[in-house]
Amino acid sequence: MSQMQKQIKLAKRPIGTPVMEDFAFIDAPIGTPSNGEVLVRTIYISVDPYLRGRMQDVKSYIPPFQLNEVITSGVIGQVVDSKSELFAKGDVIIGNLGWQEYSIAKEKEIRKIDPKQAPVTANLSIIGLTGLTAYFGLLDIGQPKAGETVVVSGAAGAVGATVGQIAKIKGTRVVGIAGTDEKCRYLINELGFDAAINYKKEDVPSALENACPNGIDIYFDNVGGSISDAVFPLLNKYARIPICGAISSYNNVNIDMGPRVQTYLIKTSALMKGFTLGDYSNRFKEGGAALAAWLNEGKLKYEETITEGFDHIIDAFLDLFKGANIGKSLVKVADIKY
Repeated sequence: MSQMQKQIKLAKRPIGTPVMEDFAFIDAPIGTPSNGEVLVRTIYISVDPYLRGRMQDVKSYIPPFQLNEVITSGVIGQVVDSKSELFAKGDVIIGNLGWQEYSIAKEKEIRKIDPKQAPVTANLSIIGLTGLTAYFGLLDIGQPKAGETVVVSGAAGAVGATVGQIAKIKGTRVVGIAGTDEKCRYLINELGFDAAINYKKEDVPSALENACPNGIDIYFDNVGGSISDAVFPLLNKYARIPICGAISSYNNVNIDMGPRVQTYLIKTSALMKGFTLGDYSNRFKEGGAALAAWLNEGKLKYEETITEGFDHIIDAFLDLFKGANIGKSLVKVADIKY
């Protein structure tokens, strides 16, 4: 095994949309695990929109990345050396690890996954953090009831696609908003959405009125911006709005401005609530079991956009802001060895 590896560090805090020069590819020693630690070879790395917020030095629900330190996110890896009684060489694990070819992880920072139970990448998507985000945001805040109308923005992404499918399981009418005709066809033909709107080609306010003749009971917001502004006039009495993301403004240099929402909320007695997955950490087992059951019953489908090669991690991350991915965006770094 080579004693050196590649790492990706945050070189500069991005201004506006990140560019390649904001990141640095570094060669660094692999290192050796100590007692209670394992050496992990990176197999898959998750790239997610929320990572953009961690590149800013501002107070948030999770600490910002530090300059000249390795970026971290969800990682699936394989143990190649173990100084832990809990893990053996060859175990496949998941954890929040670095954008690097190898990681030394403490045994409490990772957990073992069974490659025979489901495709390993599902642990980073449909039965992992994105699936759990959809599950708790929709069911706890949205509280869907049969016959209601649910609108999902960013509907072809990993979270949005899962939200729509769970909403269908609960007997609702589901309308998805996405950015290409291909994605809209995917939502309707593959995932069973009742309607889909291409926000880049259609007039969103008019398209929403046509797709939601009975108004909107739940709006699962992944994007914010003008798309969300078009939803507010159609809210029904006691509508619920889980706020999951605001990708439309993540790269804004200036303060994001738009219509004021207070009047709409007052007139409809609507609930708008922001959340992060960490709010539900004590219920992960519940959510994971439900998602796995629906997946095994064929009630949930998922799509992945997998980019090959460590050197293309930044490309995959930047593609998130171009809408290039369908479903979960992952980078494959190496093969699992059996």
